[in-house]
Amino acid sequence: MKAFIVGAAGGVGTRLATRLVEAGDAATGMFRNPDHRSRVESAGATPVIGDLIADDVNQLAAKMAGHDAVVFTAGAHGTGMEQTTLIDGRGMEKASAAAAQAGIARFVLVSAYPEAAAAPQGISEGYAHYLRTKKAAEVFLTRTELDWIIVRPGHLVDKPGDGLVTAGPALVEQDVPRDDVAAFIVAALHEPTLSRTIVELADGATPVTDAARQVANSVGPRR
Repeated sequence: MKAFIVGAAGGVGTRLATRLVEAGDAATGMFRNPDHRSRVESAGATPVIGDLIADDVNQLAAKMAGHDAVVFTAGAHGTGMEQTTLIDGRGMEKASAAAAQAGIARFVLVSAYPEAAAAPQGISEGYAHYLRTKKAAEVFLTRTELDWIIVRPGHLVDKPGDGLVTAGPALVEQDVPRDDVAAFIVAALHEPTLSRTIVELADGATPVTDAARQVANSVGPRR
């Protein structure tokens, strides 16, 4: 498999590239800041500079051409509500349209727990906007013809992963290592029956490959 990672210089993106290569796959990593080239290369991905704000759908599709899947894990990372709208929102819309134009059906969106907006007291307007934007991006993606998977990780932490998770359509939000989010995405990409569904993800005791298969079975047609 050859995967195209949008947001490859980020915490999940770099780990995903490494996990893909370890699994025998190939990864191309798109990033905006030229200073991040070495970070993407060190993770094992072929580096490609791209800009979700400046590039149009045709330009993004040309970069994605020849890949089997797209993983969108880009984000504005607290740089302001306008950037959140342009990257997490409009950027995802452009990326999904580009994937379709490039003939790539498989599309994974790394999203967020929507109910987190109600949990903290005194939540900032910027964070509330981020959650609303992520939700709108999910809605947009589910209305495309793509073979999509939406992954909602819990609170992301940098401790080493062990490849064990809890995954399902609805979970209580908990911590989850970025390592294990990346490992689960690789497993999901290799589980063809896991399709057009939302998966919430937390730390747990189930190997990622088994977790991906179990979620696929749980949301599949009943006989």
